[in-house]
Amino acid sequence: MKVLIIRLSSAGDIVLTSPIIRCLKLQKNAEIHYLVKPAFAATINQNPHVDKVWLLHDDIDETIALLKSKGFDLILDMQKNLKSFRIRKGLDVKSISFNKLNLHKWIFVNFKINKLPQKHLVDRYFESVQSLGIKDDGAGLDYFISQEDELDALALVQGIHYDVLVLGANYYTKRIPLEKCMEIVPQCTRKVVLLGGTDVADVAKELATQFPEETLNFCGKLGLNVSAGIVKHAHRVITGDTGLMHIAAAYQKEIHVIWGNTHPAFGMYPYYGYRNKSRFQSYQTEGLSCRPCSKLGYKSCPKGHFKCMMENNVKLMLA
Repeated sequence: MKVLIIRLSSAGDIVLTSPIIRCLKLQKNAEIHYLVKPAFAATINQNPHVDKVWLLHDDIDETIALLKSKGFDLILDMQKNLKSFRIRKGLDVKSISFNKLNLHKWIFVNFKINKLPQKHLVDRYFESVQSLGIKDDGAGLDYFISQEDELDALALVQGIHYDVLVLGANYYTKRIPLEKCMEIVPQCTRKVVLLGGTDVADVAKELATQFPEETLNFCGKLGLNVSAGIVKHAHRVITGDTGLMHIAAAYQKEIHVIWGNTHPAFGMYPYYGYRNKSRFQSYQTEGLSCRPCSKLGYKSCPKGHFKCMMENNVKLMLA
């Protein structure tokens, strides 16, 4: 069986499809092809269960033309948007599309009525492919990096026992603000490695200035997979709702999740697999009439107060 999986973005969402990839490969000996946006190819390139990674072209018709002759038996549309719909229709083979429950999410965001199923997104992925005869193996998520990236990561943290504090996130309202970070760092008993992109470089610089002995700042200096290597060898990870949160879960790390505008009820909290012990703690501001304000996030707090983060009483429950 030759299968094309469509999951165009983002890094965290791609990681969440890894149990489906693994089980299709190992239980059905499927030939797995994966279609992704070029910006996120590094998230899937090293997965040994994927036979071929295809990059989405700006011209959808060009992508369809490229894939049409490959003889796919099945398309798994894990993205389910207009682009993936056009690709499915253009390839004209059997397909299974995942129900993202966007109406339920919209009701939760706009009316604060939660009708979402009380289960993780990965469990719903498996429900959507029941007809293929594959079962969840309980092993959790996968994330693979090259040996070179792992060695680069180890060289940066050689001889250091450390925790990771993830500052970056795609949306501002998912990021842990400087004020909260200033409370978090003193609670840690190990060196705190700061990870994130250039968009949080100023926050990281301020933290490194305030806590020069306690922190090690790599924000804006590393690619995703070297950052993943640092996460892989951390003692614990403190993070918002980010892609690195899911990568940490793939490495079975102890995770402390500080929730901003999003909510664990969306089903995208750390996933360890039923054969593994769950190792995460959630911290969130309860009772806010405006939360969740989005299933994704915003460039700034729509209300201007950012209480979901600023009033989050983060007292880390550290083992």
